[in-house]
Amino acid sequence: MIPARDCPADVLARLIQAREPIAGLTMDRPRIMAILNVTPDSFSDGGRYLSPDAALDQARAMVPDADLIDIGGESSRPGAADVPETEEIRRTAPVISALRAGGMGLPVSIDTRKAAVAEAALRAGADMVNDVSALAHDPALGPTVARTGAPLVLMHAQGTPATMQNDPRYDDVLLDVYDALAARIAVAEAFGIARSRIVVDPGIGFGKTADHNMALIRGLSLFHGLGCPVLLGASRKRFIGAIGRAEAADRRMPGSLAMALAGVAQGVQMVRVHDVAETRQGLRLWQAVNGGLA
Repeated sequence: MIPARDCPADVLARLIQAREPIAGLTMDRPRIMAILNVTPDSFSDGGRYLSPDAALDQARAMVPDADLIDIGGESSRPGAADVPETEEIRRTAPVISALRAGGMGLPVSIDTRKAAVAEAALRAGADMVNDVSALAHDPALGPTVARTGAPLVLMHAQGTPATMQNDPRYDDVLLDVYDALAARIAVAEAFGIARSRIVVDPGIGFGKTADHNMALIRGLSLFHGLGCPVLLGASRKRFIGAIGRAEAADRRMPGSLAMALAGVAQGVQMVRVHDVAETRQGLRLWQAVNGGLA
């Protein structure tokens, strides 16, 4: 900890400069990223929206309260196995195309680690790529994002979904994750992806214990020093169930809202959630109390 007057000029500039719009959304207010998993095995809603009609109905239901929709065709829950890219494309691209054909104007993010899946989703009408591996899984994804000009979410994870909860360890989880994300931003920039197009996500639940998750949420404001918008994705995670005494994932909305508002209080620009209408209502009340934009 140092006095603000001793903060290096470049660090201070990253902290205080206005963030550029991402996928057409200004970053001057908290944005809600709605989760739409078209998978059979996601930890919370696996199988519910696997059919195209169910996925479209759910997307349309979220539109009034969401700012953008994040569509994923591969589960990243602990222990999840890889999905072939052809299957991941089959699950996601038609849903995106149908949403665009139906006139949905919200930005769409494709939640994938794979270049071919991202390419197909962007061609279908997606606007952004959300990579839980922060460009570490597929060497072709960085060049693909650079070439297409799409914004990119870089998320921290220790290990792969199949192994990430096998005794995760850190010297100091807050500083270790910060340094790891700084390194991945440098990788993205080397591909030609400008920092102004990058969103960072500390990866709650991805290779972290409950104590690690809580330490990250308490210290979220540190990540503004990276000079990028910050995304918090804590919705329905296992630690919320443990602390909030809710074993079933779909019973964790109140705890998820508490975590989202804890992030907003520290200035995060995006919250990634399952319970979109409930989060919007809570956010409206939080903003009304604090004099912010609703």
